[in-house]
This record gives sequence, C-alpha cells and structure tokens, in this order.
Amino acid sequence: MKIKLGLGKATMEEIAQWCDGELYDFTVDGDTAFEYVCTDSREADEKTMFVATRGERVDGHDYIANAVEAGCRCILCEYVPAGLSGKRAAYAVVENSVDAFSDCGRGYRSRFGGYMPTVAITGSVGKTTTKELTAAILNRRFRNYSTQGNFNSVIGMPLSLMEAGAECETAVFEMGMSGFGEISKMTRAATPTVAMVTNIGSSHLEYLGTRENIARAKLEIGEGVIDGGILLLNGDEPLLDDHICDRYDTVYVGYDEKCVYRISNVRVSAEGTLFDLHLPLGVQYYDLKLNLVGKHFAYNAAFAIAAAHILGIGEREIREGLASYTACGMRMNISEKDGVTVLADCYNAAPESMRAALETLKTISVAGKRIAVLGDMRELGSASDEMHKRVGGFVARNQVD
Repeated sequence: MKIKLGLGKATMEEIAQWCDGELYDFTVDGDTAFEYVCTDSREADEKTMFVATRGERVDGHDYIANAVEAGCRCILCEYVPAGLSGKRAAYAVVENSVDAFSDCGRGYRSRFGGYMPTVAITGSVGKTTTKELTAAILNRRFRNYSTQGNFNSVIGMPLSLMEAGAECETAVFEMGMSGFGEISKMTRAATPTVAMVTNIGSSHLEYLGTRENIARAKLEIGEGVIDGGILLLNGDEPLLDDHICDRYDTVYVGYDEKCVYRISNVRVSAEGTLFDLHLPLGVQYYDLKLNLVGKHFAYNAAFAIAAAHILGIGEREIREGLASYTACGMRMNISEKDGVTVLADCYNAAPESMRAALETLKTISVAGKRIAVLGDMRELGSASDEMHKRVGGFVARNQVD
C-alpha cells in the first residue's frame, strides 16, 4: 500500500506530535519531510515514510533496514532495530504502530483546518457496493473522494484519509474489521458527518463469537460521528433496535414501518433492479433503477440515498448517480458466453451473501438449467459446519438444478 499525501508534505516532527511518539532524528540536514506513505518496504524511497507494522505472518520492523538502504529517511515504528542507530533516517517511535497511524491520519487532516463532510460505511456484507453507490451519487454535485480498492482496514483507512486532496469537498470511507476496537480507531480518525451500519451478518464469528458481539463491534462507528451528525442503521435487524446516543441522531433504513428511509415494491429482472423509497416528510421516490441484479441491492442503494439526501442531494442527482453505477470486479457481475448466462459473485462469501446470490439466481428467467458453483465460507469459527449445511438446505429449496 502506498499513497501520495493529498494536502502536501508532512514532517516526522509532526508525525511524532500527532501520535505522541518519540522522535529520533539521525538525518544530517534535519530534513524529515515526505510526500508519500507506504506500508511495504519495497515501495519505500527518499520521498516516502515507511510505516512498520506487526502482522500475523510478517513484522515490518524486519524490513526497516531494507527501506533505509533504498533511501527512505522517514519511518514510523515501535523500535529502532539494532545497527540502525546513527543511520541517516528519522524514526517516530510509538507503542503501537497501527494505533499511532490512525492518529496520524486524523492529525494530518486537521492540520489544514476546516471540515469536510464525510460518510463512513460498515456492515458485514455489501460495504463496497454501498460505498460505490454513495460515491456515484455524491459525484453528481461534489468533488468527492472515496476509499480506493480494499483500503478499509486500520492501516488502509488512514492511508485513504491522508490521500484525499485539497480539492475534495466530500469523502466516503469504508471501514472493515475483524475484532473489537478497529472501527473505533478508524471512525475517530475520520470524524464522519454520516455513518452507517448496513447489516449484521455472520462474518468474523471466528473472532467475535456471536452476532451480538459483531453488532457491538460494528456500532463502534458511532464513536467518531460529529456532534449533531447522523448514524444510519438497518431497521430490519433486531440487534440494532433502540440504539440511542445523545451526541447524534439515529435514523433507520430498511423495510420495517419504523424506517425513516423505507424500501418497498422491489422488482428484479436480468436487466436490473427497480424499487420505491419513502423519505422523510412524506417524500417518495418511485421506480428507482439500479444496473444491478438482486433484491439485496435495494438495501445498498437505500443507505447510499439516505446519506446523500442528508448531505443535501436532490432526487434528480440521486437518480443520475444510481444510473451511472455498474458492478465492479466480480460482485454480482452478469455476462453471457455461448448461450450461457454467468452470474459471478466472487468476493469474501458469507451465509448472507450466499443466500442473496441464490435468491438472485432464482429470479432470473432461464430456458435451461440453473447451476450454482459455490466456494467455501471462512471465518465462521465453530458455526462453520452448521452454516455450510444451512446454505446447502437453501440451495435445495431454491430451484437450483
């Protein structure tokens, strides 16, 4: 991962200040400015700060010497490896590199003053599609920045935060997690105007044990919401019921009658998805069209519309934004070859996304057979066998040949 700083150079003195680190400056000229940030020593050079983090399989501190050898003079780390003291580099030494880097992201943005309206998105499945739909709508009016690729981790999200340029008027950040505390770090760095929890699934049961714990971890996203901001929650998920905070407003999205942004009349065909959406104050949008095939995409779009509506986007721009978006990668992507229609949905499967894909397969009109080619589902812990069996039962009940 490597990005160019969007708001100009930073210095190691600032890095140490932002993350309360200790600065060891062994440079001869005292020039510790950098304009790029990377987490891979192979991408480090004289213009780049290398962030050394500890992973499950690799410890970035083992590669600091390689980065220095490549000309890197700016390093954020937890200790200076033996033999490197006195080398021509500056080190901001902290207790935990990952935690410190989130502080750096927030500090870098705040250095330039002002506030950029920001949307923060999390959920067990569909985060990326919701992010892309939100960005597509905001792009109709604003110069918008959104998380690139899979930069949605405790390292990737701060990189995104530091990459957004001075020309950006709004931003959309995606936030994933595998345990408690990770979303808390990201949202406190991003300070969103609008945050959302699109759903609570079964992903990460291996690490968090129960869906209740997954909900608690996802709800951390509210910790960074600005005073007077809004947290959008899935109104059809009982684990998210009755969430109240005196700092921000809680607004529900979904099918339930309590939802302020309420979905209805969803229609799916091989050409796309149509649905209606009821908004605050009795406003209704009819026949909203998505170039995406699947009932579950109405959820993604409803959250995107709600966030955009809160930021002042009107119906015409919302419709234009939805119409401009097509599926990215292999997320429910439809193609045809030699008379066979292929529905490719190949990304980090979970029981919820499996069921959504199978329901979509069932809705598509075909002349021949419906064939499901299913991979496995990871990170389900002790529930893994039972959840694979449930998906198998769902296959049997849903017209799969």
